[in-house]
Amino acid sequence: MTDQDTIPPMLDAAEARRAERRRFLQLAGGASIAAGGLALLSACGGDDDDGDGPAPGPSPTPSPTPTSTSNADRAALNFALQLEYLQAQFFSYATTGTGLDAALLSGTGALGGVTGGAAVPFADRVIGACAREIAQDSRARVAFLRSLIGVEGVAQPAINISGAADGAFTVAARNATAVGAGELFSPYANEDNFLLAAFFLQDVIVTAYKGLVALANLNTTRLAFTGIAGAQAYHAGFIRTAIYERPSIRARAGLLSDYRDSLDGGADLDQGVVSASGAANITPADGNGIIFSRSAPQVLNVFYLNKAAVTSGGFFPAGLNGDVKSSAAN
Repeated sequence: MTDQDTIPPMLDAAEARRAERRRFLQLAGGASIAAGGLALLSACGGDDDDGDGPAPGPSPTPSPTPTSTSNADRAALNFALQLEYLQAQFFSYATTGTGLDAALLSGTGALGGVTGGAAVPFADRVIGACAREIAQDSRARVAFLRSLIGVEGVAQPAINISGAADGAFTVAARNATAVGAGELFSPYANEDNFLLAAFFLQDVIVTAYKGLVALANLNTTRLAFTGIAGAQAYHAGFIRTAIYERPSIRARAGLLSDYRDSLDGGADLDQGVVSASGAANITPADGNGIIFSRSAPQVLNVFYLNKAAVTSGGFFPAGLNGDVKSSAAN
C-alpha cells in the first residue's frame, strides 16, 4: 500500500485546482440553464469536471458560465423529478386509488393534473405487496428530489395515465399491437394489464437513470442518481420476473418492448422478458451483462409516444417543465 507521505506534491496541486474550479462553478450556478448544460442532456455522456486544467483567474464580479456544473445538474435533477412524478402517480393510483399529495406537486412552471388512474383489484398477494412498496418508494423519491433541488424544482406537468380510448396506455398498446385497433388497454382492470403497464414505464426509467448518472457533475447529484438507479432496477427486475411467471402475457411484453425500440432510435436495444432462444431474460443486458442507456431526448420519444422531435404527447400531453423538453428526431 502506498504511504501517503510519498504522494507527489504535483497531485496535491492538481486536486487543489479542481477544488477551486468547483467552488467557482458553484458560485456561478445561480443563473438559468444555458446551452452548454442542455447539450449534456442531449447525449449519453458527459464531463465529470475532474480535469487538471488551470483554475479560472480571479474576477471581482464573476458572471455565470454556460458550462456551470450546478446548472447542468439542476436540469438533470428536474428532468428526473418529472419521471418520478409519472411513476409515483401511476403506482399511487394503482395501489390506493388516489394520487400524490398536493404538497408534493408545486414548483416552477405550469402545474398539471393527472388524467386517469384507479385502484387495481390485486388478487396475487405478492404482486399487491410489492406494488405498494414501489408506490411508497416512488413517493419518497419525489420528496427527496424536490428537497435536493430546492426552490428551483419544477411543478408536476400534466400527466396522462389513462386507459381510455385516447389514454396514453391505450395508444401505446394499440401502436404496439398488444391489443386490437379498437380495444382499450386499462392498466387498472386486472393484474396482467397492471404488470404490462408497469413494465412499459419502469424499463424506460431505469435506462434513463443510467444515462443521467453519466451526466452528473456534482458528487451529490451523482450519488443521488446512482442510488435511485439501483432502486429502480430492483423494481424493474421484480416486474419483469412477475411477467415471466405469467406465460400468457410474455408475448405482449415483447410487443411493448419492440414498440419502445421503434421510438428511440435505430439501434435494437430494448428487450422483452424472453430471449430469442426462449430463455428467461429478466435483465435487458448486453453481452457484458450491462444494461443500455437512453438519453433524455430518447426517453421523451418513448413517453411522448413519438419518434419525431416534439415537445409534448403521450404520458406528458402538455410537455415537461424545466429546460429539457424535446424528444429526438429518430
